[in-house]
Amino acid sequence: MFLENNKQKGWIEVICGSMFSGKTEELIRRMKRAQFANQRVEIFKPMIDVRYSDEDVVSHDANAIHSTPVESPQNILLMSTDVEVVGIDEAQFFDDSIVEVCRQLAGRGVRVIVAGLDMDYTGKPFGPMPALMATAEYVTKVHAICVRCGDLAHHSHRLTADEKQVLLGAQDSYEPICRHCFDRLKEQENR
Repeated sequence: MFLENNKQKGWIEVICGSMFSGKTEELIRRMKRAQFANQRVEIFKPMIDVRYSDEDVVSHDANAIHSTPVESPQNILLMSTDVEVVGIDEAQFFDDSIVEVCRQLAGRGVRVIVAGLDMDYTGKPFGPMPALMATAEYVTKVHAICVRCGDLAHHSHRLTADEKQVLLGAQDSYEPICRHCFDRLKEQENR
């Protein structure tokens, strides 16, 4: 999409859902399509996300794309000059300034693709994700399959007793479950 003065029109896309729902897989797919179209792309992730790789964005299915780990959203602005598409993985780990960074990039004409958990393990909105979804032109919510009953899952149930909001982990720490199974587990915990 180009305006009459040849300035590219930017926008924000958010991919959200629970753990194991395919958020990162979808981000990688969209970024690789942009690369295939010879668009200038840059992918970022929070520096704290070192589960599968220090530098690459890696899905649970082991698909990967090279990225730049950053400590703060401001670094994304500094490193995104002369790009057409910016990808950001695990956006829930950034502070609220990620929303303004995405808005500025879109205002510059950049297509911004953001992936992250929409809810934490307690079922509450996670970090800047609600504001990102409200700001975005496009929101895609992806779902996992409940490991307990087979329905669509949109909760990330933590398997450990740790109560920190941010706990990096994979199948050893989390499982995707549906609303019904999540509510049933919460009832059992409250007894």
